[in-house]
Amino acid sequence: MQTCVESAPLSPAAIPSPIDTPPTERTQFAVLGGISFAHMLNDMIQSLILAIYPILKHDFHLSFAQVGLITLTYQLTASLLQPLVGTVTDRRPMPYSLPVGMGFTLCGLLLLAIAPSFPVLLLAAALVGTGSSVFHPESSRVARMASGGRHGLAQSLFQVGGNTGSSLGPLLAAWIIVPHGRGSVAWFSLAALLAIVVLLQVGRWYSHHHITRGKSAARHLAVVALSRKQIIGALAILGLLIFSKYFYLASLSSYYTFYLIHKFGVSVQSAQVHLFVFLFAVAAGSLIGGPVGDRIGRKWVIWVSILGVAPFTLLLPHANLMWTGALTVIIGLVLASAFSAILVYAQELIPGRVGMISGLFFGFAFGMGGIGAAVLGGLADVHGIEYVYRLCAYLPLMGLITVFLPNLERPIRA
Repeated sequence: MQTCVESAPLSPAAIPSPIDTPPTERTQFAVLGGISFAHMLNDMIQSLILAIYPILKHDFHLSFAQVGLITLTYQLTASLLQPLVGTVTDRRPMPYSLPVGMGFTLCGLLLLAIAPSFPVLLLAAALVGTGSSVFHPESSRVARMASGGRHGLAQSLFQVGGNTGSSLGPLLAAWIIVPHGRGSVAWFSLAALLAIVVLLQVGRWYSHHHITRGKSAARHLAVVALSRKQIIGALAILGLLIFSKYFYLASLSSYYTFYLIHKFGVSVQSAQVHLFVFLFAVAAGSLIGGPVGDRIGRKWVIWVSILGVAPFTLLLPHANLMWTGALTVIIGLVLASAFSAILVYAQELIPGRVGMISGLFFGFAFGMGGIGAAVLGGLADVHGIEYVYRLCAYLPLMGLITVFLPNLERPIRA
C-alpha cells in the first residue's frame, strides 16, 4: 500500500487521467446497463458455490473443515488477486480482459459440475474466484469511464447488479440445482456465455473510448491536494469502515436463517424468504449511496449509512419476529448504500489508480466477508447464535471515525 501511495500524484488537479470523464460527456447508460447486467450474472454464479454446499458435502462426504477449505480457496483467489489485477491494468489497460475473466468463471462452473474428487472441486472454486478477481477491478474502471462525471451514480448502478445477482443465486440453486443434482450446475454456463457476449461489446466500447480520449482527457473534480500521511490515514479509516460493514453483513447473510429458526422457531422455508427479503433490500440500498453522494458529498453518505444504522442494529436482538423482519430491511437498505460512496471516495483520494483501488477495496470487502463468517461461526458455536447478534450490534458505531476523513470534493448539484 505504501509503495502505491508514494507513486501516486498528490495533487489531483495536476494530472490527466483517461478514466476520468470531462463534464461535457454524457453518462453512457447503455454501457453502465451492460456492465451492471454482467455484474449480476457474475455474482449470481459466484453465489452458487455457497448455495450448493449441502450438495457438495453429501456427494463427496466432506467434513465442515473441507467445506471451509472450499470457501478459503475461493476467497483467496477472489480477494488477493484483485489488487494485483487492478495495479497491472492501471499501467496497461486491457479492454478485453473482462470476457477473458468470465471465461475463467465458465471453466470453473463446468469443472464444478463434473468434478470427480475434492482436489478438483478446489480447482473449480479457484477458477471461479480468479474470474471474479479479473472482473471487478476492470468493470469498476469501465463504470467510472462511462459515468459522465456522475461517478457515484455509475458505481451504484454497477453495484446493484452484483447485489441482485447475489440474492438470486440461492433461489436459483433451490429451484434448479437441488432438485436435479450437481450436474445441473453446467446449465449456468449459459449465463457465463451470455455475460461473455455482453462483455465483448463493453470491451469494444472500452477500447475505442480509451484510444480516442487517452491523451486528451483532463480531470475536473474539485478536490483538494493531500499529503501522503493524510492519504494513508484516510485509507486506513476507510478500511476500518469496510471491516465494520462487512463483518456485520456477514452476520446476516451467513447466519440469519439459523437465528430466525433458533429464536422464533420458524420453518426453513420461512427463514429463506426472510433472507431473500434482506438480500433484496441490500440490492436496493446499493443503488442509493452513489447518486446521493454525487449531490451532497460522499463523506455525508458514509456517515449516515454506517453510523446511522447503529440504532437499528442495537434494537434487532430485542425485537419480535415482525420487527426483526422490518429492522433487517432498514439495515440492508441503509448499510448497503455505503460501499459505492466509500469506493468513489477512495478512487478520488488517489487519482489515476482506479484499478488498484477498486481491486483493493473489492478484495478487502470479500476477504472481510469470508473472515467474518468464519469468526462469527466460531463465536456462535461457543456462545450461541443470539450472542453473535448482540455483539455485532455495536459494529456500526465505528462509523464515528468518519469524522477524521478529509473533505475531498464539492458536491455536484446538477
